[in-house]
Amino acid sequence: MLRIGLTGGMGAGKSTVARILTELGAVLVDSDVIAREVVAPGTEGLAALVAAFSDDILAADGSLDRPALAAKAFATDEARATLNGITHPLVGKRTAELIAAAPADGIVVQDIPLLVENGLGPFMNLVLVVMADTETRVHRLETFRGIDRDDALARIQAQATDEQRRAAGDVLLDNSGAPGDLEPVVRELWERRLVPFEANLRAGARAPRGAVRLVEPDPTWAAQARRVIARLAVACGDKARRIDHIGSTAVAGLPAKDVLDIQITVADLEVADELRESLRAIGFPRLDHITTDDPKPGTDPARWVKRIHANADPGRAVNVHVRVDGWPGQRFALAFVEWLRADAAARAEYLEIKRKAEANAAGLTGPAAIEAYLAVKTPWFEQVYPRVLAATGQDAASE
Repeated sequence: MLRIGLTGGMGAGKSTVARILTELGAVLVDSDVIAREVVAPGTEGLAALVAAFSDDILAADGSLDRPALAAKAFATDEARATLNGITHPLVGKRTAELIAAAPADGIVVQDIPLLVENGLGPFMNLVLVVMADTETRVHRLETFRGIDRDDALARIQAQATDEQRRAAGDVLLDNSGAPGDLEPVVRELWERRLVPFEANLRAGARAPRGAVRLVEPDPTWAAQARRVIARLAVACGDKARRIDHIGSTAVAGLPAKDVLDIQITVADLEVADELRESLRAIGFPRLDHITTDDPKPGTDPARWVKRIHANADPGRAVNVHVRVDGWPGQRFALAFVEWLRADAAARAEYLEIKRKAEANAAGLTGPAAIEAYLAVKTPWFEQVYPRVLAATGQDAASE
């Protein structure tokens, strides 16, 4: 089952995207609908609210008078905490029930207006954010919801900013255009990314990769890595001692393959193996044919053993290296990034090697391309290994 978080500010058009995805076959779990459902007449939720805030919060027909509740519940921090303590567990329970009832091969879309504000992105396989400029959103709220301009602006400003949503979103869907412009974009996303992602996730398979090609540096690589790291942190819990963005994409301004390299540092290989299923479940199946880094001269080969996982998501290539704390591969990965960030000459030298490796892999795909690429890089890494340790103040004797 693939879990997609869907969010966006008021008036951005989140409901339009939800409708399209539902028509395509997604299972929609709407937080707003659930929030109303758990406090409907006759529910334990409504009874608990009445017990906490009195029957003044009821309308004449016995349903919840939401403005009356808001006047009481938002009067003090204590009252707000009481409200949240009643409703949040009920919403969470009902959400879990709906997700559990979805088919094993389902694509579940959780429509959560406050996903960004509540930091729920790391619990999703992917986050879709519907975006629209402020004036467009205000116009929609005035025209279609009858909300006056000042009120619309106040509500928009009370929510997450566009910058916060961009940082949280794996996919940004621009809905500032004409009605109907977004539908082909969402359909293409469904067919090319969401459906294959779900199939790969269910099968425990890595998404295919194409030719080895360097691209110009992407200023969003760091933010993309932070989202991946946040998901990995949830999956690993206290089994991860640290999780870092490593490799070329961690060095600002350096051309690289469009692949994020992430390192999970663990206490030992037993812990690395314990993480296998947790990482597979969030979309990072293990690659059993890769069990070690290339040992560097003068070091113990047994201490270069690692585990590696890769992305099931066809829309974002990621290598997740699980290495033991203090072992040379773990230390070198961190030191190498530190060295490149600090030394412009080192960056230029490495880029020259990368260009040669890219040329060596030209015309190849899959494992053959990677083998040709590494055939150039591996000898260079062996040569610079002691330089990197010396430049970063590490003791080669401890390797």
